[in-house]
Amino acid sequence: MKDMKSNEVVLYIAMSLDGYIALPDGSVDWLYDVKGDGGDNGYADFYDTVGTLLMGRLTYDEVLKLSDAFPYAGKPCYVLTRSLTGHPQAPHVTFTDEALPELVRRLQKQSKGAVWLVGGGQLVRDFLREGLLEKAIIAIIPKVLGRGIPLFPERTPPSTFELQEIERRGDIVMLHYHI
Repeated sequence: MKDMKSNEVVLYIAMSLDGYIALPDGSVDWLYDVKGDGGDNGYADFYDTVGTLLMGRLTYDEVLKLSDAFPYAGKPCYVLTRSLTGHPQAPHVTFTDEALPELVRRLQKQSKGAVWLVGGGQLVRDFLREGLLEKAIIAIIPKVLGRGIPLFPERTPPSTFELQEIERRGDIVMLHYHI
């Protein structure tokens, strides 16, 4: 990935043309039949830059539905949750309710690569509110969903993104932003 700095906080996510990252039930099945570059659309290259993953609990729950094996088991993964009770034991993740600024600073110090903000929209809003997001790579999927979970939910603070690069991967457009 071009211009990827070690330990920076990066949002890497797919979004429909109308701004949704998932259907109302959280599913992302609509992503699977898109015509990309014939490979993984640059995912492996991005993932190689990642040292630590950070996601919300709802995103974590959806990730568990997608595969029998946790796809990020080889890297430290933190799941933000409002409550530390009631979560099943998970050897591949650490559940945390730590305040975002402190958590992100700590993870940046210990990460052996970028800190990937996996999702979802509420977490993106919180990261923007706290000024913690440094880069965004948004894959625009050429579909209109008409409903769903937005990338930028209500009360997301006004933010300005600086376009760094545009990539085409089949019908997918990858927008690289500095924030």
